Amino acid sequence: MVKRIFLMLGLLAAFTLAEPAKACTSAVVSGKATPDGRPLLWKNRDTGYLRNHIAYVKGEKYDFIADVNSDNFPELKEAWIGTNSAGFALMNTQSYNLVDVRDGEERGAANGRIIYRALEVCATVEDFCHFLDTISKPSLIEANFGVIDAQGGAAMFEVDYYKYVMYDANNPKDAPYGYIARTNFSFAGEVNRGAGYVRYMEADRVLMKASATGGVTPQGIFNDLSRSFRNGMLDIDLRSGEFNRPQGSGWFVDQDFIPRNSTACSVVVQGVRSDEKAELTTMWTLLGYPPTGIAVPLWVKGADKSLPSVVCLDKACTAAPLSDWSLRLSDNVFCYNQGMGTNHYLNWEKLYNAEGNGYMQRLVPVEAEVFGRTVPLLNDWRKQGSIDSQEMQALYQEVETLVRNAYRPLIE
Repeated sequence: MVKRIFLMLGLLAAFTLAEPAKACTSAVVSGKATPDGRPLLWKNRDTGYLRNHIAYVKGEKYDFIADVNSDNFPELKEAWIGTNSAGFALMNTQSYNLVDVRDGEERGAANGRIIYRALEVCATVEDFCHFLDTISKPSLIEANFGVIDAQGGAAMFEVDYYKYVMYDANNPKDAPYGYIARTNFSFAGEVNRGAGYVRYMEADRVLMKASATGGVTPQGIFNDLSRSFRNGMLDIDLRSGEFNRPQGSGWFVDQDFIPRNSTACSVVVQGVRSDEKAELTTMWTLLGYPPTGIAVPLWVKGADKSLPSVVCLDKACTAAPLSDWSLRLSDNVFCYNQGMGTNHYLNWEKLYNAEGNGYMQRLVPVEAEVFGRTVPLLNDWRKQGSIDSQEMQALYQEVETLVRNAYRPLIE
């Protein structure tokens, strides 16, 4: 108990040195590390812009869907993770050890614009290399960019104003376990600078264990990474029950867990095998705080007319309904507001408790039902070679009904 008290005091002292808001956790996974041979791209997005939605963009060369900030899109042509009609998917995490920024200069000012533009014009990892080679310099980029494509390509790029380093997730020299994880530092950058080292260690631990059996899956990523409450430095996992009543107070400090009070979404893009159509690329999308969110499947095909309304901008709530509902519940989790810095206190009992009625305990089974309804249908489409638009519409309607019914008793 004395040890825990000192640990908590240390965490409280760290508030003044807390990570910046742009503090994401991500991974690129080769098809070699997944049970079905399809690559994955994952991002837990942390930002000061919590209210998000999914936008469809008719691009110059390729159409795409992407997570965007609800309060400045489309005025700002920025995207933060998305996939296009060629099966090319792209995301970033802000790096903090590649560039020495000047006073008053925004770090990584072009990162979101680069994702938006690349989704319009790139189809492969090689295209993205050419894109980075030919954009004007200095690029105002400071980021780790994760990419997958419909040819099985999977790579991570560490990019600064003038150059980049590419790591190939299919190359054992770059990715001996078939995946590449990144948070908010770059391996090519200055050692021991940046942010997110504890989150990186946890992501690496989970992915290494799963990759040993070729078992990295979208559902596993959401459950074991997006909603992880394990802190390796403290050697604790809140799900152990030791921090719930009556063993503990039911409160903890939100420090160095992968989901944070600044998390706006979690997205896993599940790619295709090289013998499959790019249209089968699936963007599993959770908007809002992952422990109070539900992931739903989305496709570029027909997205100009048929994206589910729960992921699209609702002007009444200035975000997608899924984003709004999740954030309303997270406000109940981070509900202590008596003075500065108090939003770091996490009401763990609201998420997970002995009675089994915490938000996470009630919503994760609904997400499992979404996967249960989607995966067999997706497998049928893969056998047929294309998406059946009518079946996709029916699935969207089923998923919307499930999700709305799940949130209704929690937010009313």
